[in-house]
Parts: sequence; C-alpha cells; structure tokens
Amino acid sequence: MTTPDTQRPRSGSDILRTALRRNVGAMAGGTFLMGMYQAGETAFPIALGLIVEHTMRDRSLGALGLSIAVLAVIITTVSLSWRFGMRILQKANTTEAHRWRVKVAACGLQPVARDVDLKSGEVLTIATEDADQTADIIEVVPLLISSLVAVVVAAVALGMADIRLGLLVIVGTVAILSCLSVLSKRIGTSTQEQQARVARAGAKVADLITGLRPLHGFGGNHAAFRSYREVSTEAKVQAITVAKVNGAYAGTALALNAVLAGAVTLTAGWLAFDGRISIGELVMAVGLAQFIMEPLKLFSEMPKYVMMARASAERMALVLTAPPVMTPGSERPAESADVEIDCVRYGTLRKLKFQVSAGEFVAIAAYQPRAAADLASILAVNVPPGTYEGTVRVGGRDLADLSVEAVREHVLVNPYDGEIFAGTLRSNIDPSGSSRMVPEAVEASMLTDVVALHREGLDYGVRDRGANLSGGQRQRLSLARALAADSDVLVLHDPTTAVDAVTEQLIARNVAKLRRGRTTIVLTSSPALLDAADRVLVLDDGVVTAEDTHRNLLATDENYCSAVAR
Repeated sequence: MTTPDTQRPRSGSDILRTALRRNVGAMAGGTFLMGMYQAGETAFPIALGLIVEHTMRDRSLGALGLSIAVLAVIITTVSLSWRFGMRILQKANTTEAHRWRVKVAACGLQPVARDVDLKSGEVLTIATEDADQTADIIEVVPLLISSLVAVVVAAVALGMADIRLGLLVIVGTVAILSCLSVLSKRIGTSTQEQQARVARAGAKVADLITGLRPLHGFGGNHAAFRSYREVSTEAKVQAITVAKVNGAYAGTALALNAVLAGAVTLTAGWLAFDGRISIGELVMAVGLAQFIMEPLKLFSEMPKYVMMARASAERMALVLTAPPVMTPGSERPAESADVEIDCVRYGTLRKLKFQVSAGEFVAIAAYQPRAAADLASILAVNVPPGTYEGTVRVGGRDLADLSVEAVREHVLVNPYDGEIFAGTLRSNIDPSGSSRMVPEAVEASMLTDVVALHREGLDYGVRDRGANLSGGQRQRLSLARALAADSDVLVLHDPTTAVDAVTEQLIARNVAKLRRGRTTIVLTSSPALLDAADRVLVLDDGVVTAEDTHRNLLATDENYCSAVAR
C-alpha cells in the first residue's frame, strides 16, 4: 500500500481551494486579459460619447481621425484579450479537471478499497461530470472578477457624468445579486441531488450490463429493466427540476438586468432633457446601459456556477476523503510460496483449516458454491483480514502484516467472471506487455484455435467485455491472462465451466504441466481438474471434510462421487 496522502482534501471547500491555489498563475493571467476585455468593452460606449462630444464641439478631421484610431485600438484590445484570456483559462480548466479525474480514479483503483457507500457507476460519474464541474471554478472566478471590473468602470464613468447614474448602477447591481443568491443556493442543492441520482442510474446500468446474460437465463431481465426505469425516472424528474430552477434563475437575472438598464437609460434621458448632462454624456449613458446588460448577466450567473462547482466538489470529497476499509501492513511474503488457512470463519466458512505447500497443485471441491467464492475473496484480499476470524498466512507470514501490493505480486486470484477489455487478444493476455510466457499461456489455455481463426492472430481486436467472443473463448482468454502472469501462487476459481469436456481435459493437463513446481490452488468441481491435482480437499459446510487424490475419493466417498462425477 502506498503512503497515505497527507494532503488529501477533507471537504468540498478544500477541493475548491486546492484547485484555485494551484492555478493562481493561470487565473491571474486570465483575469488580467479578461479584465482588459471587459474594460475595452466598457470603453467603447465611453469613447463613442466622447467622440460625439468633441466632434460636435471641434468639428475637425484630426479629431475624427484620432477618434477612429482610438476605436481601432479598443476593438483590437477587446478581440485579442478575449481570445488569449479564454485560451489560458480553458487550458487551466481542462488540466485541472484531468487532475481530479485521475485522483478520483486512483482512489477507485487502489488495492485497498475505500469505505464509501458508492457503486462503481457512481464513482465513474464523480470522476467525469463532477470533476469537470468542479474545475469550472478556474474559469468562474476570473470571469466574475472581470465582470465586476466592467460594472465598476461603467459605474465610475456614469458617476463622472452624474453621481446619480453611478449610484443607480451600484445599488441596482447589489440588489440583483441579493435576489439571485437565494436561487443560486437552490440550484446548488438541486444539482447535487441530480448528480447523485444520475450516478445511481449509471451504477444500475453497469450492474445490468454485467448480469444481462444470467438475467435472461432465468427470465429476470424484465424485472431488472423495471428497476432501472424507476431509477432513471427519478433522475429525469430531478433533471427537470434543475432545469426549471436554472430557467427561473436565468429569466429573473435577465429581467432584473433589463430593469436596471432601462432605469439607467431613462434617468440619463431625464438628466439630458433637464440640461444636467451633455448630449455626448447621454450617448455614453445609453451605450453603457445597453452594454452593461452583458457583464451584469455574466456577473449574476457566476454564483450559480460557484454553487454547482461546490456541489460537485462535495461529491468528489465522498470518494477522496473516505478512509480505506483496512490498514495493510508493510511486510513482504517470504520466498516460500506456501499458503495456510488457519481456523478461518467468514460467511459460509466455519473454522476452515488447511495448508498448501510450495510447488503443490491442490484442488478444492466445494459442495456449496458460496464457500468457494468466500475463500477466493479472502485470498484475493477483497475481504479485510479484520472482518473474519482466524489467520491466513502466505509465505509463512500473516496476511494482515503484508502490504497489499506485495500480496498482489505474490498471489494471483483469477475470478470465474474475469473481465475482458476492449483491445486485442495480446493486450488482454499481457496487459503490461512484459510477460515472456504468452505463447505457453495461449497453448495451455487452449486459446490456440481462437488465435488461428483470425488472420491477425494475437492482434485480433476484442470488443469491450469480449462482446465478439463466445463464453468459452472469454473464459479461456481470462485463464491465459492468469497463466501468463506466472505468479508464485495462482488461485483459479472455476476456470473451465464454459468449455466442453474434451477441451476441459486438455486444459487440466496443460495447466498442471505449465504450473509444475509453482503453487496452484483450483476451486472447482471439474473432474478433469480434480484428477490433475496432486490432492483434493473436500469443502463441505464450511470445513474440510475429506482429503485425498481424486481417484481415491471417487472409490471411497459416495457423496464426493455424486457431487463431481459427470
């Protein structure tokens, strides 16, 4: 187990502060350029007002030419500052989202699972949508500041014409933000609930896809689909609620901004009619009143995005702050590859006790399938040592004292439902690209016919979950991957349930030959694998009730004979 991250964020607020802190440089540059953009946009109606004022007063071509040059500079500044400012901010946003995606994925992929009540589909949603929305804070803050710059510049310019116009903009802006802050909190709460329901729907889909074939087998697919429809409908209803709140927020913001712009325009017109401001100042006021709607709209929308980012950050904190389900040790197994189960009580296992010596090939015939699954989970360290009674020793050392990485390097438990990934046959057999036993593993698992069937050989493309392979081909591919790893201790759980009897017989002989001198445990009821083993342990009602070779057990144990004979 790697050293715990002492800088791990403790809450959603910590996540947001971390994102802001490590992007200070990009945000400073983006804020400066976006501030230049907003200042340039604000300067445009101010410049128009001054042009009208001086042109009417001086009536000279020189003044007109200077005015045109000033407008050209303003337009150039607006164009370039927006282009490069948004480029800086979006790059920082994308990079930060990537960092959080990797961090959340790393938590989900750690050897020791985290104690969080979330399914894999929910963690996937957090690692994608929530990571993206959290990183939006990198853009939100500079845009908020630049919008504030535009409002302040407009208020100062209008205040210089008449103090009442400047005060009107300031007071109106404060009033608008006060009204919208209530809705923004509602948006944050609704968004958090929506993300949670969408995540639950995603988790349900993942479960359905995984179990689709078994569900079809016993006719449970319709009930499963109804269950998903209920979860999906809840997510849809919540999404509609969020859309309504967002619509109300946007409509309220637009209406209030329009009221403020109208108030500024009417006030400026009244002041000009009363002779308190000039025609040029009136043009400037009217232009600013129209322009100010855009930064006000942006300024008023930013609190909504802040609340959405905070809601997503809180969901990420569920994963990032969750403690590991166990605290592993730091030792490594001894060179000897023996395995000892000493009075283990867990699930269906009752004081289970046996030992497998280094280099031995042992088969375990479990009369109750659940007992085999429980034993495989314990050996794979999917079950924390503290949650079961008894002791498991690998290489003479207590499993609880070993680091999980060391156990994974020393012991490989290949589940009966091993995942097949999108890629090629070769990448599925040897994901790391470092195994030197790929040809031997392909031959031992009887995958040679699949390789020979396709012109690309081992480079034949495999679809996600092995959709273009049969059940037997997927199982043999998973077995080939386990054999190619060439681990000191290999545990196979029902590796041949989807293959025919002839192929099963050949696989049993090949595995025994390839693993000779290496510790191998097979949890199976296959007569071929049981016969290939050095000895067989009979696991009944959670304990070992018999131990001998397969053929001796067939001759002396009627229960064993009826359980495994085909």
